[in-house]
Formats: sequence, C-alpha cells, structure tokens
Amino acid sequence: MLAGVLGIGMPAALPAQTGGPKGPEPPDARVAVLPASLYNDQANVREASDSAKSGIATAALRERLAELLGPQLAPFGEVDSIAASPAAVALAGGPLCNAEVACARWAARHVRARWVVMAKVSKTSNLIWLLSAQLIRVENGEIILDDSTELKGEPAAMVRLGARIFAERVARTVRSGGYTTNFPQEEAGR
Repeated sequence: MLAGVLGIGMPAALPAQTGGPKGPEPPDARVAVLPASLYNDQANVREASDSAKSGIATAALRERLAELLGPQLAPFGEVDSIAASPAAVALAGGPLCNAEVACARWAARHVRARWVVMAKVSKTSNLIWLLSAQLIRVENGEIILDDSTELKGEPAAMVRLGARIFAERVARTVRSGGYTTNFPQEEAGR
C-alpha cells in the first residue's frame, strides 16, 4: 500500500503525462478537407448573402489547417474536383458530396487521405447560426470529432471563428493519431 502511495515500483511516467498512447493512424497522415455546405431551409429569413457563409467557413477551416498541418493536406483543388465529379454526384444522390459521409470518404480515398473533414453552416435566424463539423477516419467511417457549435453575433466573424477553433481540434487529433483531447497543445497556438 505504501509503495503505491510513494510511487515505488510504478512506471516512470503515466500515459497521460507522456501524451498518451498514439492512435491507429500515423501523426502525419494525409487529410482531405471538403468545402463546407450551407443549410438554410428552416431559417426564418433566407437571404442571398447566406451562401457566402459556407465559403467563409471553408476558407477559415482550410487556412487554419494549412497553418497547422501544411503538407499533410490533400490539395484543395483536387479534393474539390473529385467531390464535384459525376461519380461523386451519383454516389451522393445529388450535387452535395460534402454533405454525405459515404461520398466524403470516397473522395478522400481518391486523394489518398486517411482523414476527411466535413463542415456545414446552418442558419436558424439572422442572429443564430450553427456550425456542424466532423473529422472522419476514411478507412472505416468512424466519426472521431463531431462538433456542433451555436454561433451568435455578427455571422461572418462567428462562422470564421467557429471554423478556426474546429480546425485546431482537427490538427490536435490528427497529430495524436486519432485520439481526441480538449486540452490544446503548445503547437496549436502558433
């Protein structure tokens, strides 16, 4: 009993102290980032400017992931082209490959990515937007991160901020091989 209290005979460091065990993916695995989709069918007011919010989310997500993961990212143009191909449209049952997990995984496999990132911006009112975003393991479709964040305030700024925060969680998770944490590491603050 006393040996356990004093730490005698215990390992030098516990897994949590050394960053924990690594996940089943290499920390430098390739990541495909699909363009964010927009959902505003249930908004109390639909406006032409709503469509810009998915573009803002896409740009913020990709910019932050490029800062954090750099060469691990599949080329965005290649991902976009595959996701918009006739085969992807057929698989998705319509033009939104970025809204269907099976299609997102298919597109990611075509760019040799082990991870795929999906995001959706939803408008409920002029004051409240929702960012839903996932990090998915391409091999088996396991959803590793599944975030849903209510965004209140000036829509463009809040969408940008929500996407950047999710990108930081994605980078931490990818670098740890698939293990999630809510505790930012120093490198995420760069």
